[in-house]
Amino acid sequence: MSSTNNSATDLASLTGTWVLDPSRTTIEFRTKAMWVMNVKGTAKALAGSGVVGDGEAVSGRFEVDMSSVSTGNKKRDDHLQSADFFDTTKFPTMTFEFTSSHLSGPGRATLTGTLNVHGQTRPLTVPAEFRASTDTVDVTAEFPIDRSQWGMTWAKMGAGIHNQVSVKARFNKG
Repeated sequence: MSSTNNSATDLASLTGTWVLDPSRTTIEFRTKAMWVMNVKGTAKALAGSGVVGDGEAVSGRFEVDMSSVSTGNKKRDDHLQSADFFDTTKFPTMTFEFTSSHLSGPGRATLTGTLNVHGQTRPLTVPAEFRASTDTVDVTAEFPIDRSQWGMTWAKMGAGIHNQVSVKARFNKG
């Protein structure tokens, strides 16, 4: 049985390889449709892993199945998967590859890497909280995304299109 390490202030205690448990991971997003109606949705994680090395060096990968995007409205979901948005026929996954981490407080870190969506890769910095035990790490992150930076500008009307993404991921000791 694992014991929770609530006082984790550094990544040294997490040295090793960690593998994402997609069944214990949730991805949610919020946005506004037509700039007034709140829309919430989900997507499913496919795979992921992370390595915490000596000197707290961190790297890893998190992959999302874009054909799993669901808002509870089939017509809207089909549109989100079309060429107007994610174009899941050409680009079936979204991938965040992180190459470094900076501790920002006890149980908090900032992950720096790149996000590949819609065939375009851009830098992304993600604030995250982590809670570790002997054999698991739970990572929670919430961050904004301007989808126009990744070439998805349908219905943009001159302003960035901001979405709020929330990830709760479970990683198991590899």
